[in-house]
Amino acid sequence: MDGQDRLGDEQRLALELAAIGQRLVTISSEMRERTAGPVAAAATAVAEIVAPPTPPRPMPAQAPVPGPIPQQAPPPPPVQQQVPANPWSQQAASAPLPPPPGPQFPPPSQAPWPPQQPWGPPPPRETLFEKLGKDGAGAKLLAWVGGAITVLGFVLLLVLAVQRGWLGPLPRVIGGAVFSSALIGIGVWLHRTPAGRVGAFALAFTGFAGLYLDVIAATSLYHYFPPAAGLLVGLAVAVTGVVLAVRWDSQALAVTVVTACAVCSPALTEGFTVLLVAFLLVLKMASTPVQIRRNWPGLAIAGGFPAIVASLVTTANAIPRSYEWTVVGVAAATTVVGIVVALLTIRKRRDDVVAIALVAGSALPALFATTLLDRTSASVLAGAVAAVLLAIWMVPDLPRAFATAAGATGMLALFQTTVIALDGNVRTAIVLAEAVLLAFLAARLGKRSALVGSIVFGVVGFFMAVGFAVPITWLVEEPRFFNTVSPGDYAAGLVTAVVLGIYAAVAPWAALKMQVLREPARHPFPWIVSGLVLLYGAAGVVLCAALLVSPDETGFLFGHSIVTVSWTIAALFLLVKGIGNKALRISGLILVAAAVVKLVLFDLSALDGIARVLAFLGAGLVLLTAGTRYAKLVASANGPR
Repeated sequence: MDGQDRLGDEQRLALELAAIGQRLVTISSEMRERTAGPVAAAATAVAEIVAPPTPPRPMPAQAPVPGPIPQQAPPPPPVQQQVPANPWSQQAASAPLPPPPGPQFPPPSQAPWPPQQPWGPPPPRETLFEKLGKDGAGAKLLAWVGGAITVLGFVLLLVLAVQRGWLGPLPRVIGGAVFSSALIGIGVWLHRTPAGRVGAFALAFTGFAGLYLDVIAATSLYHYFPPAAGLLVGLAVAVTGVVLAVRWDSQALAVTVVTACAVCSPALTEGFTVLLVAFLLVLKMASTPVQIRRNWPGLAIAGGFPAIVASLVTTANAIPRSYEWTVVGVAAATTVVGIVVALLTIRKRRDDVVAIALVAGSALPALFATTLLDRTSASVLAGAVAAVLLAIWMVPDLPRAFATAAGATGMLALFQTTVIALDGNVRTAIVLAEAVLLAFLAARLGKRSALVGSIVFGVVGFFMAVGFAVPITWLVEEPRFFNTVSPGDYAAGLVTAVVLGIYAAVAPWAALKMQVLREPARHPFPWIVSGLVLLYGAAGVVLCAALLVSPDETGFLFGHSIVTVSWTIAALFLLVKGIGNKALRISGLILVAAAVVKLVLFDLSALDGIARVLAFLGAGLVLLTAGTRYAKLVASANGPR
């Protein structure tokens, strides 16, 4: 009997261990399925498709339990509830378990996908010495340096031939053209074989640069070509060179040809002249189609910026001369071509950094050329540039960096237009009005660049107002100390002070709406600054109006009395409106403190007679009324509802 009991216990123990092993295998399979990523799922699907179907493995035969069990077995533990109905024998417990449910991964040696390689650190960038140590680097360096030296020698030969009178103008031009064409032909012939392509690039670069410079010499030095014909021939040469570079897929060839022509051209045009700028514009136009089609930033820089620099230098040299309109025309052409090229490029590649720099730099020649014109013409030219750039800035689907660059340059042109077209105190009022307009645009369109421009215009306009339009001396000194001020100045100061007060209110509102500025309780400093500017503008309005009516001591004293009383009235308004608004309530209390400080420190000493009495009585009565009314409103607001 004891042997049978022991045998039954061993069978139950084997059965429980087998169930526990089955459960562990199932849990492991579920965890593997949950932690496997999309790559493992895809690999499993491929494995199931590629691997041959595995026939179901037969379950091992169940061995009968020998002998009856005389006693009733105790109730099994909870884990035995998951055991199948038919008990396993000792042979079934020792047999290998069937595969767990779920996808089965084949062994690594039979996997249908390649093993994943771990991601390593990025390879280090090659240093200059490593690049020079490569096979063929020395040959490339020698070829390109030799081509550059040959081009420089060709320019020196042309200049020396002119100085010494060698041969004659026509043989020099023909000889240079034949020599350059021969170099191009040899380069094309060498390019047929891979081994000769290094030399082919260098020879083609030397030939095209020499041919373009030969055209410049024939136009500028010898006058065989009129300027228009010379520019057309130069355009044909430059286009041919750039097209060959595109066909050979060589950015280096295009960049070296354009750079060599741009650098060596001033030596053949006798300095920075209008003709030089025209030939550099020809280079820019020749490289523009390739710049739009290919992402060659070196070609964009070599073709875009030399014309801008040459135009600026030409304008600087032309200031004491008499052909201003020609210089202005070529400067305007440089600006137009540059902006058009930048727009076409950014439409093709939205992340092109060179186009961003080009749209900002292209406006400089036209803006600098306004120094050669009278006020009306200069303001028209600067205003046209501002209108074009601000229109580009308003286009909604342009990249933000490009639009910001165009907008910043357009604001600079707008400020220059205002400074040129206007003078005196009217200029200050217009600058502040532009600041207000930019603040409204920033709040309406959500452009932070407009808000930055508004702040810049506002700061500049504030200093212009304090220094010229509404000087601080008008607020602290009696009119007898500045008898040269005319009624027209007071009228302009009145308008300027009104616009200054409007800007002081609009700018923080726009910043708050754009969530750039927090509420006054959280970010008080900008609001305090705006409040001080608003107080200055309000005081300027009252004093300028009083002095406009009575430009003597009476108007000055009466104006300050009105300023003090108006501050207290404004404080009462803010306190009443600020019962449920902490920011307005704090602003009202600060304004009350400012009015009291002005009464004690300024009005008591500067005013006399009836003006002092009116200031103190008016401020006192307003504050008394404000205190009584404010207490009732607070009590009613906090009382039972």
